[in-house]
Amino acid sequence: MIKVGVIGALGKMGKEVIKRLYEEEGMQLVLAADIISEGIDIGLEVIGRETGVKTEMLTSEVLKAKNPDVVIDFTQPQGIFNHVKMYIEAGVKSVIGTTGLKEEEINKLKEISNEKNTGCFIAPNFSTGAVLLMMFAKQAAKYFKNAEIIELHHNQKKDAPSGTAIKTAQLMAENNDNFTQGNCEEQETIKGSRGGISAGNIHIHSVRMPGYIASQEVIFGASGQIFKIRHDSMDRKCYMDGIMLAVNHVYKNNDFVYGLDNIL
Repeated sequence: MIKVGVIGALGKMGKEVIKRLYEEEGMQLVLAADIISEGIDIGLEVIGRETGVKTEMLTSEVLKAKNPDVVIDFTQPQGIFNHVKMYIEAGVKSVIGTTGLKEEEINKLKEISNEKNTGCFIAPNFSTGAVLLMMFAKQAAKYFKNAEIIELHHNQKKDAPSGTAIKTAQLMAENNDNFTQGNCEEQETIKGSRGGISAGNIHIHSVRMPGYIASQEVIFGASGQIFKIRHDSMDRKCYMDGIMLAVNHVYKNNDFVYGLDNIL
């Protein structure tokens, strides 16, 4: 039985994860942490029946007392580095879906994870379809000299661009280090209108709009043709299979993994 803690338990993703955990054989929820409220029976909140697991604030003392094998974190970008550092230093394995980590922070967490021999799994996106999009975009990057990314999310997402878009650009840049070949010299009359520039000189455009959950489109261009790859998430359930894959992987291994594509 894998003992699991969910951090950000009262958030939209946290509730969906908890719902899945109560359906999953071989997993047991032992910790539900959230800054919104303490003392709420998470079972009543999520599945309509008491389970005895009540929400509490995340502290190192709580982590030690509940002693989960794996924690799943869907919280906020501003605190995620310290959260993951705390998990690793406490010897608790983690699956991280919170985005907003900088490249240097990811590298530092990898270093600590290796030093402590404690597994850590960070993924910008746990949807298998979105991960396949990234993998296909990397392949297509071999054959096109121009590409841009548009990512569209709900208007409560705080970080931009999305971790998925950044990861996609990084993968594409492994096969081409400049996706603006042949472009004229540009001048923005409104700053930012051409988006942010990521790995491989790829322009990333971020849309924040109510009605979206998460969507991404990669546009490749060449003389006489346009090639598009797009993925849309319509329900947060689409992330659950990937999260369960990550929990099972990190439970059995002590490695540091960045990206679901590494275990698909």
